[in-house]
Amino acid sequence: MKKLVIVLGLAVTGLAGCKNFEKGEGDMLYKIHTDKSGETIKEGDFVAFKAIEKTEGDSVLYSSYDYDRPSLLVKEKSVFKGDLFAALGLLSEGDSATFKINIDSMVQKMGRPQPSDTTKKYLVYTIKIDKVIPKGKLTDSLFRGKIDAFLKTEMDQAKTGEANKVKAYVSAKSLKPTVTATGLNYVVTTQGSGPKANPGDTVLVNYTGMFLSGKVFDSSLAEVAKKNGTFNPQRPYEPLKLPVGMNGSIAGFEEGLMLLPKGAKATLILPSSLAYGEQGNQGIPPFTPLIFEVDVVNIIPAKAGSALAPAAPALK
Repeated sequence: MKKLVIVLGLAVTGLAGCKNFEKGEGDMLYKIHTDKSGETIKEGDFVAFKAIEKTEGDSVLYSSYDYDRPSLLVKEKSVFKGDLFAALGLLSEGDSATFKINIDSMVQKMGRPQPSDTTKKYLVYTIKIDKVIPKGKLTDSLFRGKIDAFLKTEMDQAKTGEANKVKAYVSAKSLKPTVTATGLNYVVTTQGSGPKANPGDTVLVNYTGMFLSGKVFDSSLAEVAKKNGTFNPQRPYEPLKLPVGMNGSIAGFEEGLMLLPKGAKATLILPSSLAYGEQGNQGIPPFTPLIFEVDVVNIIPAKAGSALAPAAPALK
């Protein structure tokens, strides 16, 4: 069950405010929005789905829509009556529904952390099933082959659709970016002054990293991290100190910093080729363009005749 929690720690839509829920097993309540014909999901089946996890107060805890990718899992045996695996067992390919799942049962029997912003009985999940690959009597190798073929199609679609997604973002925001030879788009929002950084210089920069959806995945600013649910009390919140031009971070981020003088603020739009590419990174799927809002706090020139400083850790 923990696998499902991890997946759902990443997405669910605005259907969750529905009334007239039906009683399911255990404490589960549910409402079917779309009911397609077909076999319901069985234990062992592979499932690709969109999902949103909310509190009953409508606070979104996770949405797969933020990542523009479906969540993936193989349906397992229920941990308790009325859990999320039981919920999936009511659906077939093409269906959508909203489920209310008992929080206490999830905390006690699944190890799910207690949400800090709710004292209500339920967490609310809105789920849309994109694809089901039944295990049935398939051998493990044939089953794996069908899953791999589906994942390859998903990856190809992400790769070919990336450029259009960036164009759509630029258009929706009415931006007029400068585009470099590498494909970096950037918009200067506040002009700085003085020289720009050269390779080997150290840039102190505050930044916020986002997906095209606007979902924040990292920030050097504590107030931004707290607002967007990414705050980590174990890390310092201060400007990143990055020697640029030394492959210490993702290529588009370093390129953008070397285009800006001290005091400049800008929005950097990185195609995945300048970010985490076809491999992705923790929480960042392959072929995912990224947005960085940056504020250049200072530029420290490299000392003449000295060896270049070691590279800083890459952005998360």
